Amino acid sequence: MSQAASKPTMTLENTSHPDELVPSRYAVQIGEIEVMVVSDGVLPLPTAMLGHNADPAVRAAWLKDMFLPQDAFDWALNVVVVRSGQQTILIDAGLGLDPDLNLPRAGQLIKRLAAAGIDLGSVTDVVLTHMHMDHVGGLLVEGVKERLRPDLRVHVAAAEVKFWESPDFSHVSMPPGFPDALRATATRFSEEYRSHLRLFDEEYEVAPGVVVTRTGGHTPGHSVVRVASGNDRLMFAGDAVFAVGFEHPDWFNGFEHDPEEAARIRVRLLRELAETRELLVATHLPFPSVGHVAVDGDDFRWVPVFWDY
Repeated sequence: MSQAASKPTMTLENTSHPDELVPSRYAVQIGEIEVMVVSDGVLPLPTAMLGHNADPAVRAAWLKDMFLPQDAFDWALNVVVVRSGQQTILIDAGLGLDPDLNLPRAGQLIKRLAAAGIDLGSVTDVVLTHMHMDHVGGLLVEGVKERLRPDLRVHVAAAEVKFWESPDFSHVSMPPGFPDALRATATRFSEEYRSHLRLFDEEYEVAPGVVVTRTGGHTPGHSVVRVASGNDRLMFAGDAVFAVGFEHPDWFNGFEHDPEEAARIRVRLLRELAETRELLVATHLPFPSVGHVAVDGDDFRWVPVFWDY
């Protein structure tokens, strides 16, 4: 089956909520491996965070060209579920619930996994691209841990866990309240899931054809996940790639703890994706975020796949 082919192989039953008028899951077959992108909702954030080192006039022009508002817009929150062999792997866990930040349209993952027929108890592994709260918070929702397997394995780079013991926010550009919320959530997650953590240094094969690799940049332990089976390939890039990053990969995102390194990594990954022609999925690209990267010299272009129904 081609990389762009999509079959709802993970949808065991149709339990969608009637009040949800937009799709929230999209399945892709990568060889023998099933991949499902699940929307955790959207996160409204100031547009300046797209590129806080950019000329405001240039940033405003990009937003206008993209038909986006100038002050704030909705960042997608995408999570991925992978089935390889006997393993069901959750890649990132969404925002969960943080009432102090007033983000009611995010934190939808748990109910949307249920709507997709995915039982939390069937998850054998969790892979965290990093420990920002919109990637771990879903596992901290009340009642979730009790529904997970007692032998659940949570894979995360050792450098990431180390970083959150004393995080550095000196190079970020976040709205008020976010640094404290990020620090508190990462600390709580480490405490609650300490016995489940399986740390790796640079690279680890989680399941046949599913490999997590540390990139650093966005956070010191930020990682990407590559899925490969037969002739098909897909990369889940976490927060290494944002919507503006194709045309302006040198723009610093407000959540990047080492923005210069993050920009270098972004360019390297985009060039790799353009060369291999594999599929790309990323946390904050518009749902379902499945597409390819084209390159012409130093210019990158996002090419979404045609949906397969």
